[in-house]
Amino acid sequence: MQLRYNYRVYPEPAQCRALAQAFGCARVVFNDGLRARQEAHAAGLPYIKDTDLQKQVITAAKRTEERAWLGGVSSVVLVQSLRDLHTAYRNFFSSVTGKRKGPKVAAPRFKSKRDSRQSIRLTANGFSLRESGRLYVAKVGDLEMRWSRPLPAKPTSVTVTMDAAGRYWASFVVDTEPDILPELDTETGIDLGLTHFAVLSDGRKVDSPKFLRRAEKKLKRMQKALSRCEKGSKNRAKARKKVARQHAKVADRRRDWHHKESTKIIRENQAVYVEDLAVSGLGRTPLAKSVHDAGWSAFLNMLEYKAIKHGRHFGRIGRFEPTSQICSACGIKDGPKPLGVREWTCGDCETVHDRDVNAARNILAAGRADRLNACGARVRPGLVPAQRREAGTHRDGQTTVAGIPVL
Repeated sequence: MQLRYNYRVYPEPAQCRALAQAFGCARVVFNDGLRARQEAHAAGLPYIKDTDLQKQVITAAKRTEERAWLGGVSSVVLVQSLRDLHTAYRNFFSSVTGKRKGPKVAAPRFKSKRDSRQSIRLTANGFSLRESGRLYVAKVGDLEMRWSRPLPAKPTSVTVTMDAAGRYWASFVVDTEPDILPELDTETGIDLGLTHFAVLSDGRKVDSPKFLRRAEKKLKRMQKALSRCEKGSKNRAKARKKVARQHAKVADRRRDWHHKESTKIIRENQAVYVEDLAVSGLGRTPLAKSVHDAGWSAFLNMLEYKAIKHGRHFGRIGRFEPTSQICSACGIKDGPKPLGVREWTCGDCETVHDRDVNAARNILAAGRADRLNACGARVRPGLVPAQRREAGTHRDGQTTVAGIPVL
């Protein structure tokens, strides 16, 4: 499997200028290739092949006065930028024809030098790792790196990035073998929310850290100072970078917390089941700020790849499953409930439910059903018994053990 490892890079002033030149050349080649294909399409000409486009916007362009400065950077950077354009077009075509699943992919767009993120990508013949621990990038030099952890294998490619806060990063792609953990007999369902970030089917509740809300007062003050600066001035550029650094701190804290919680859940459970949430739709509601602050999509992506890495099972149930309407003890559908109702009593078995814990147990039951029959998840009664149910007799006279009917 392929994994990506990110490290902080600290280039010298001369290397910063060389990287800025590389960012600009890669952006120009990408835009030239996109423009050439758009003009060919508008003129009714056939689609320009990848090799022909590379000869036009790189090889031939270097011989002209307008693009002679493309020779000042590594050719690997230019070729990889054009390959990114090819990938963008293929993803767009696959999405239009229906071959690519998921949300629709838009056509490639022109890149701007004012984008908050600039990057270049290099294959193995454009970079190398020195014995001193520095990263050599062709026509840039040896970059000082902060090695927070060793690489498990030799990297196949690297992406050097500058973010909105002015920080530089090196992201290595490494081919590794899965790190299989010992098998466990525990499984869990997770119900994500805003009051509690996650509620597990065993009753454990993970409080939401709300990193953005905690930094909101300071961000408001810094953004007010930014709005008062004159556009185009150096003071405005300094104020913008301060705001970007504060946002980067919030994102780093959230990402670090996501990694720790997702690793803990994967290590403690053999199978993890979650609900397929429409996060993009929730991000357009009055709860948008809280939804984005929680970062559900990033957290679920971490759970998914860590499950693959460690030999665990990760499953998603349909977003339209009535997990909050079904009693996890007897399986009776008790109907929809307003969001203000956090506890409710089943009208059939009289079990008192915590809304989120009950939903997490139903997610676990639906995930198990989906995994067993592979024919679509349906919440099934009795798969996840309520913890408070003891051996006894049901209201209709049927004997039950822990809420499960005994046949």
